[in-house]
Amino acid sequence: MPILETDQLIKQYKQYDATVTAVNRVSLKVEDGEFVAIIGASGSGKSTFLHVCAGLERANAGSVKIRGRDLTKMSADELSRFRGIYTGFIFQKHNLIPQLTALENILIPTIMCNKEAYRYEEHLAKLIDMLGIGDRLHHLPSELSGGQQQRVAIARALINRPQVLFADEPTGNLDRGNADEVLELLLRTRKAIGQTILMVTHDITIAEKADKIYLMEDGRLRLFRDADGNYRRNSDEVSADKARLT
Repeated sequence: MPILETDQLIKQYKQYDATVTAVNRVSLKVEDGEFVAIIGASGSGKSTFLHVCAGLERANAGSVKIRGRDLTKMSADELSRFRGIYTGFIFQKHNLIPQLTALENILIPTIMCNKEAYRYEEHLAKLIDMLGIGDRLHHLPSELSGGQQQRVAIARALINRPQVLFADEPTGNLDRGNADEVLELLLRTRKAIGQTILMVTHDITIAEKADKIYLMEDGRLRLFRDADGNYRRNSDEVSADKARLT
């Protein structure tokens, strides 16, 4: 059984008098432990699709299953509890609470799940060491660099040991050096913790590190590169796609 599976997923929005289909009948299977990247231009629907998969937005039709549980059939309370146990989410803009220290931001998911300290202390120490943020824990977000804020956001997403980590343009606001560093940290934590990663990105260089790459265009998803490194288009078409996304 795939750890994450969508079937004929549809997400629509009302825009003035028109209906916009951001996600158009998307079916996807992600295996346990895979790193899957979704690339696409701005407005292609990739971030909306990610948010629906993570249970942050509701689908209009179709299903989203994580570990065989259908998120589309859960109540708001059930969905909130399920997300806290099984998923983590990294946002492009960090979404740290400015009045809280780095450590307090990291611990928000444990508070929401009513976890006692002994259940996460050892894991917290490993994350802090792995992400190199031990000397920044008592600083406010405004006192951290962009790269440091993203490290805190990664720790927050991983503190509950999620089985699926969703990442929405996690390197989008970083320069090349920090972007590469954040990606390496994600790959390192994936190896250490073993979680599945579903990431959307406009950066083909980042996407190339994934096991599989999908391309989203006008709300539709297709395989761009498979697990064996084979591209599903001819070389000229692949070069054109990469040029648009570089």
